[in-house]
Amino acid sequence: MGKVVLVTGVARQLGARLVRRVRKDPGVDRVIGVDAVESGHDLGGAEFVRADIRQPVIGRILAEYGVDTVVHLDVTGTPLGAGGRASVKETNVIGTMQLLGACQKSPTVRRLVVKSSTSVYGSAPRDPAVFTETTPPKSLPSGGFAKDAVEVEGYVRGFARRRPDVAVCVLRFANILGPTADSPLAEFFALPVLPTVFGYDPRLQFVHEDDVIGVLRLALHEPARATLNSGTFNIAGDGVLLLSQCARRLGRPTLPVPLPAVTWVGSALRTVGVTDFSPEQIRLLTHGRVVSTRQMRETLGFTPRYSTPETFADFARARGAGLLPPERAARAVDRVARALGADSATAATPSDGGRAVPTRSDAG
Repeated sequence: MGKVVLVTGVARQLGARLVRRVRKDPGVDRVIGVDAVESGHDLGGAEFVRADIRQPVIGRILAEYGVDTVVHLDVTGTPLGAGGRASVKETNVIGTMQLLGACQKSPTVRRLVVKSSTSVYGSAPRDPAVFTETTPPKSLPSGGFAKDAVEVEGYVRGFARRRPDVAVCVLRFANILGPTADSPLAEFFALPVLPTVFGYDPRLQFVHEDDVIGVLRLALHEPARATLNSGTFNIAGDGVLLLSQCARRLGRPTLPVPLPAVTWVGSALRTVGVTDFSPEQIRLLTHGRVVSTRQMRETLGFTPRYSTPETFADFARARGAGLLPPERAARAVDRVARALGADSATAATPSDGGRAVPTRSDAG
């Protein structure tokens, strides 16, 4: 008999894509998609059950369908429809608690895959250059989606201790981008002008939405050795990009803002509903974050198709040209660099009867 897979969060495009793909996998008999609202996406023939995972009904669904594999994607940073931050937090935290309680009581559940985020590491000025799965954060996230992810992972660890017979896989995704990405960072990059923190150029990592589907499929299937893909794994594409490089590739100008004023800018953006410019996102866009993906490759056995630069390029193509087309921005940068080089050469050339003309730094 094949697997019976339950996927939460299928009203979002990522959950719907996973359901459609898993529905075609050999060895899967049945796929059940669950969400509190109707899914406007094609589920590829999978069964949809409208249910709120914050309610005890999720336990009855597990029992009715004899679910053996649960993929929990309903942990997110953006509201769906008219839902606000309070509703998102309840679904993330309370919903996860209720789902794990139902899984703990279920005699059929044998595998649990949970979508988490590298935001659990936080972003701080004295962070290590690269986080591994065992690196403790310098400062825990104080709020927002990042704090939700920390709490969710805590509940998952408790579940794993109580049900050691269940294989538990936690996937910490870097910022998810792609043509249809709907993450807070995707909303930030959609702004016509990108507010940045003056004096900072953070390193960022991305994972392509296609690779998200690929690694979720790998994690929900039992491998030859069942313990190999149990555990916690960082998921990101190779390489890093600086925020300034991202802006140039999008053709969007930046607006450097002094750090004390950044909080005010974030509040203003949230007020007009432009983007979720949370304090944790401000920290990310100040200090950046880079994670090691060695365990993803060596233990989980997954290699992303897209690197971080390739992921961002695919995202940028889908967004279209910005105010400053990337080619024009690149030419402008080259002209400035040549001008600065010429000025430096002129400053170092002897003149006025053989005396060198001092540059500003020389005179200082």
